[in-house]
Amino acid sequence: MVRFEDLQLFVRTAALGSFSNVAREVGLLPGQVAAAIKRLERDLDVRLFARSTRSLRLTAEGEQYLPFAREVLATLQEGEDRMRRENTELQGLLQVSAPSDLGRNLLLPWLCEFRRQHPALDLRLLVSDQVADVFKDPVDIALRYGVFDDASYVALPLALWNRRVLVAAPDYLRRHGKPRTPEELRQHPCLLYSLSGRLYDRWRVGDETVQVAGPLFSNDAEIVRRWAIAGEGLAYKSWLDVHQDIEAGRLEPVLPEYRGEPTPLNLVCPHRKQYSPAVQQLHALLRARLEPLHARLAATGAWQQTPE
Repeated sequence: MVRFEDLQLFVRTAALGSFSNVAREVGLLPGQVAAAIKRLERDLDVRLFARSTRSLRLTAEGEQYLPFAREVLATLQEGEDRMRRENTELQGLLQVSAPSDLGRNLLLPWLCEFRRQHPALDLRLLVSDQVADVFKDPVDIALRYGVFDDASYVALPLALWNRRVLVAAPDYLRRHGKPRTPEELRQHPCLLYSLSGRLYDRWRVGDETVQVAGPLFSNDAEIVRRWAIAGEGLAYKSWLDVHQDIEAGRLEPVLPEYRGEPTPLNLVCPHRKQYSPAVQQLHALLRARLEPLHARLAATGAWQQTPE
């Protein structure tokens, strides 16, 4: 049976080209390294190196075997690292930034669950609709809506299937009626949202982008949600932010036959080196909690294709 240590010495010998160099690196005698290579060759029944008094080079069989040896070692190392991470208690401080709706209404109980699972870990939740700068702000990770094609970030998917949905309170719809087409949105008071001074008053519904207007706007998405529940008008919100209201009957989907704008949710961190065990385990928990909501989105009727 091939020994793990022999594979390691084979890979290092192929890299350094000398038994002596490998021996110095790992604290063995050159003869011990040579013996390990001979043992591996005997186990495989092939000659891995062509040796002479002045040179050491891989044979054709050695060249062919080398990538497999590297892959085996990498897999074993990954398994060892994962076991070590899972068996190590999470400690320190994890700082998380999230949008206002998501942080207050969805993320909060999941973070409490995560904290109970890891009592030695301190969590700091920063809730704001202002987009956190993961390079400058005091955060380790940020939950963000949208598509990220900036190579300077690491964006880990959480809910790529998420979309915006048009919603209104049942009372509002009884008083004002339901719009039947995207164009009819212009006849309704729409609840508007601003971010960094930009007013989001162009709503993409199906294949159309409609310029909407209304007497109320806020820079806090949670306020827009509350206005919608109070019957003040139509809102165009991330389904994750309003699905509980839809299921409880506080809000109803409007024009569900028109596909809403994609609003994928990602976990963003500055660099893969900051993908710590705490971040990995939180990412796994959030994906596990979010995935069942995918089917519930389809059940609302707000996941249908745009009509022809």
